[in-house]
Amino acid sequence: MPTHSGGAGADFYNLWPAPAVKQEPLNNPAAMTPPADTTAAAPLPDVVLIGAGIMSATLGVLLKQLQPGLTIEIFERLDSAAAESSDAWNNAGTGHSAFCELNYTPERPDGSIETDKAVKIAEQFEVSKQFWSFLVEQQLLPPAPEFIQRIPHMSFVWGAENVEFLRRRHAALTRCHLFRGMEYSDDPALLRQWIPLVMEGRDPQEKVAATRMDLGTDVNFGALTRAMFRQLQQLPGITLHFHHEVSKLRRDEHGHWLVKVRDLSTGEKRRVRTPFVFIGAGGGSLPLLEKADIPEGHGFGGFPVSGQWLKCTNPAVIARHQAKVYGKASVGAPPMSVPHLDTRMIEGRRELLFGPYAGFTTKFLKNGSFFDLPASIQANNIGPMISAGLHNLSLTKYLIDQVRQSPEDRLAALREYLPAAEMPDWELEVAGQRVQVIKKGEDGGGVLEFGTEVVSAADGSIAALLGASPGASTAVAIMLDLLRRCFPRQLATAAWQAKLRQLIPSYGLPLGQDAGLAADVRARTTAVLQLQTSQTTPAR
Repeated sequence: MPTHSGGAGADFYNLWPAPAVKQEPLNNPAAMTPPADTTAAAPLPDVVLIGAGIMSATLGVLLKQLQPGLTIEIFERLDSAAAESSDAWNNAGTGHSAFCELNYTPERPDGSIETDKAVKIAEQFEVSKQFWSFLVEQQLLPPAPEFIQRIPHMSFVWGAENVEFLRRRHAALTRCHLFRGMEYSDDPALLRQWIPLVMEGRDPQEKVAATRMDLGTDVNFGALTRAMFRQLQQLPGITLHFHHEVSKLRRDEHGHWLVKVRDLSTGEKRRVRTPFVFIGAGGGSLPLLEKADIPEGHGFGGFPVSGQWLKCTNPAVIARHQAKVYGKASVGAPPMSVPHLDTRMIEGRRELLFGPYAGFTTKFLKNGSFFDLPASIQANNIGPMISAGLHNLSLTKYLIDQVRQSPEDRLAALREYLPAAEMPDWELEVAGQRVQVIKKGEDGGGVLEFGTEVVSAADGSIAALLGASPGASTAVAIMLDLLRRCFPRQLATAAWQAKLRQLIPSYGLPLGQDAGLAADVRARTTAVLQLQTSQTTPAR
């Protein structure tokens, strides 16, 4: 085995000692031998990141800020960064901050509104904005309007029962200072000012209500991710490989990871030895976690959900709507399918989307294989997967109904939000794939999770991110949690603590409990990210 020559030195390389229980040797060591033309003496990276999405980009930038001498290799199976779940057309939510997403505030049996998850997500999004603000200030990202813009976040409901729910939700959320400034109205005249297209052609006798948070944002995570990787590639010790697929993950006799990689352009195979691996491959994370075969990953399964948008093609219609408007999900619908009428900035142009319409496929990635789901079923997760399926029959029925939808059915769903919508103004756009997490419950059965899940080895030498919403919007908070799990020794040092407080001024402090701190943080990020007013970029 070649000696390590990464930039961080042997101390970093030995942070993950060999496991107490000796690892089983490779079944076929010859299969992991690099080809003859591979340079055996090439520097071995301190860190390997699998997948060039927002999660890997965030972790890579964080680590290089915290320890600039680290060497990092990044492997992406497609030919560009952010081409799967992080892409603006594929991402179901672009700026989740819990202002408008009704599924983050479920109603309790007694009629009260649960707000803990919403407050946590709002805090986490503020953490993301602080990190991006630091990078913008240091000119490590382009000007903020290239990836984030201010736009109102709204919830809209109809029917007496839903109107009452929204009123109680508004009252519950605005008790927390993170939601101060959220307006509620059931006055049709005011709603026509807020969302004229949504109110146009609506029955005047119908009870409707909306909340509006002017502080909302639209984030183009595709543009942000690509900008972060461009910055990383300018740094010493960073190598980004496109069109490279990781085919195997095995421990060597020292407890480090052997990563077998194939260049999809040339067919060349090589291996990389590293002390730390992060699997941030979106829907492709579960199969790679299974290849790693760590005990902590046993029992996890995945349930893929596909999506489609209706994309507006009429500039006049696009120009008349300026908000992200979320409604209530259908019974049995997964959270990623919460319908919303969504103004977005994509490639410098204002776009208007409605959806997503959910569907089912056995692919784990938009550019994946129909064998992804069958291949993921193993002895250690088949029980939880069957159990989760039996306990979520309503979801199965919902997805079947969605798959069977005709264009007229999709138009009918759109007209619940835009009563005057006409089909010639809209076209179907394929969205990204989401793989919802299935894991063992306390009773041994399967539990279908709709959030994100970080799975890491006990020694912290490997971690994988599974799941979807709220995903990209809380990437910084998720990666800070990963640092706590996988880099505890470094995280305890004064140097890392000081740097993290520079990157994220509220680091370690509860924004949801400190109104003054939250106000200071928002004032700074609003100024740095140029979020003082909503953007008025013209439609296509």
